[in-house]
Amino acid sequence: MNEQSPQRRLTAADFDQDLLDLYDYYAHGKISKREFLDRAGKWAVGGLTAAAILNTLSPNYALAQQVATDDPDISGEDIVYSSPNGTGDITAYLVRPAEIDPDNPPAAVLVVHENRGLNPYIRDVVRRLAKAGFIAMGPDGLSSLGGYPGTDDKGREMQRSIDQQALLNDFFAGFEYLQALDGTNGKVGATGFCYGGGVVNRLAVAYPEMAAGVPFYGSFPDAAQVADIQAPLMVQLAALDGRINAMWPPFQLAMEENDKRYEAHIYPGVNHGFHNDTTPRYDAGAAQLAEERMIAWFRTYMA
Repeated sequence: MNEQSPQRRLTAADFDQDLLDLYDYYAHGKISKREFLDRAGKWAVGGLTAAAILNTLSPNYALAQQVATDDPDISGEDIVYSSPNGTGDITAYLVRPAEIDPDNPPAAVLVVHENRGLNPYIRDVVRRLAKAGFIAMGPDGLSSLGGYPGTDDKGREMQRSIDQQALLNDFFAGFEYLQALDGTNGKVGATGFCYGGGVVNRLAVAYPEMAAGVPFYGSFPDAAQVADIQAPLMVQLAALDGRINAMWPPFQLAMEENDKRYEAHIYPGVNHGFHNDTTPRYDAGAAQLAEERMIAWFRTYMA
């Protein structure tokens, strides 16, 4: 691992790939924090501690804002919707374009967070989609426990503690909330990252009427469920993400066999989480291209 200068932001190129893979295991609950620190000790040289390595790899939300909360082109608010088959009342961040043509209303997009709650990065993605002309909403899956706690470590612990079917139902209820929301053109799509990418794929199975989906490096439903999918999907994957990519071939085959509309983009040389601009795994070029493709996909199928 190379040391960071005051002027330069660390990227994945500054770390051994084995260390990045180890962090991925930790971030997804495959190993404990103690196990990560013990195993990361081999990279702790020159006075650098394993704890400092973990801190360097973890999100820095000071880097998370691409669209300001007071951007004049958007209008955002925190709302509450009901999830009777989930965990109860869900807080969500709902952002609209500031000016909406009533004769040509926008489509809506559900934004599903990673495995740690509605953090500042995901809130910024919601704003980006609103600035691109959609009504966008990001639910907080941790609402029943008080909401995103301010740190990802605690957020991961909280999200793991929730009944997973109830949590999934909370996002299903968010999709239904957007379906019933006034001021849209009636079309609802979804995007999500990591855990959220998996939720997008499951939304596509559960709601054949979903207009379009763009899952980022998320798990896939069983191939037998693909027949139920009607939404065109754009699957965004990271070439170095062996854990998720191992699940892709059977799902792709099922999409082909069932004649489903999809595109798949596997970005070379990047890691799981490459779109998240708050960690060294962020890859600016791949993230920008993936986001441009996402917005174009939604405009194609939801205009």
